[in-house]
Amino acid sequence: MISGLDFQVDKLVKVYGQQRALDGISFRVSPGEVVGFLGPNGAGKSTTMKIALGYLPPTAGTVRLGSFDVRQQPIELQRRIGYLPEHNPLYTDLYVHEYLRLAARLTGVPAASRRNRIADIIEQTGLGPEQHKKIGALSKGYRKRVGLAQALLHDPPVLVLDEPTDGLDVIQVLEIRALIRSFAQNKTVLFSSHILSEVETMAARVVIIHRGQLLAEGPIGELSRLAGETQYLQLELAPADTPADWLAELPGVLALEERGAGRYRLTIDRMHDVRTAVYAGCVNRNLTLLGLTLEETRLEDVFRHLAHPPD
Repeated sequence: MISGLDFQVDKLVKVYGQQRALDGISFRVSPGEVVGFLGPNGAGKSTTMKIALGYLPPTAGTVRLGSFDVRQQPIELQRRIGYLPEHNPLYTDLYVHEYLRLAARLTGVPAASRRNRIADIIEQTGLGPEQHKKIGALSKGYRKRVGLAQALLHDPPVLVLDEPTDGLDVIQVLEIRALIRSFAQNKTVLFSSHILSEVETMAARVVIIHRGQLLAEGPIGELSRLAGETQYLQLELAPADTPADWLAELPGVLALEERGAGRYRLTIDRMHDVRTAVYAGCVNRNLTLLGLTLEETRLEDVFRHLAHPPD
């Protein structure tokens, strides 16, 4: 098993005529990391990946994989990357096992170990029951598995996955996520997505771009501070008909919203933790606190605030 390599995007620029698709973005993915590359459709994610893979020349900047530069050593770099494109082009008239034999030859898997390597990958990707079927007869989920299998055949240190679960049903999404996580321990993994929940589920760190510019990067847990100065606290009180105006007077509470049947939503200053004050207020008023939940900051909140900052 080959361990991962540093994957570094350095001041990358791509211009198409008058359109600046990438505007000097830089980020790094370290070995053993799974990094989500996040942005809406048209943000520049696929362009970045195509440049990284040597399919497109950059206007400026470069991509490095360990000591290899995509501009100077594109072939050496490509040999060390496993790539799953968004639309996953496959030879649908070939049988799964037949296609993987072809892919193994094309990616340089040694002839002496080719049979065992294909068998191992088929087992790891769960393609055993489907390996003697034509690719055109497979479901979308199994076609994605075939794409992952060909990306992994030559045991690359880096995996680049473009929208790996796009178009799949819920069960297929869960299966592909589990597969990617199982391979990630000894790889450097960069995967793109415009689905926020996908990134939160699979990645420890995110890179967020919008209109070709880097908006933010870092561990998901640390990005909550970028979601703005407020957050929300949900609570439920009993008796349900007790006046709750006192909640709006607590330090750090910016707004009080009634949601019926003793349920409330507080808008609070992110710098204040008002939960202790809420509990104490309930004790002093002989109220029962049936529920108290601080809403977690979602990547959706972070992205919305970064892409559309308040005036």
